[in-house]
Amino acid sequence: MNQSLAYIAIVVRDYDEAIEFYVQKLGFVLVEDTYQPEQDKRWVVVKPPGDGSASLLLARASTPHQQEYIGDQAGGRVFLFLRTDDFWRDYRSLMGKGVEFVREPKDADYGIVAVFRDLYGNLWDLVEFTDGRD
Repeated sequence: MNQSLAYIAIVVRDYDEAIEFYVQKLGFVLVEDTYQPEQDKRWVVVKPPGDGSASLLLARASTPHQQEYIGDQAGGRVFLFLRTDDFWRDYRSLMGKGVEFVREPKDADYGIVAVFRDLYGNLWDLVEFTDGRD
């Protein structure tokens, strides 16, 4: 059996502001932005540069219930993990673009890590694994 995560849906307030953050600030690639008229929504996919297979599906909240979860999809815990091959390069780049880090870099048993917020408040780890994890 061969399985992998393809898309992780993240609830956003607005497609265009989310695209701007993920592409301009985080350096992600816009993979697809297709309007779906039958549902009055867009299929928007972004992914980090590199050869990873998982992508984010930017899903605009369309109900008041969904809007309650914008920025809090993991109940205040780190939600997503952005793996890098050069922590300090990417940390400095993100800082220079105004990304808010809420936990400073630290050395851990598994590598070096710092926590940042996305534009809605979801927490992410920026991590360079040094223990052989993929």
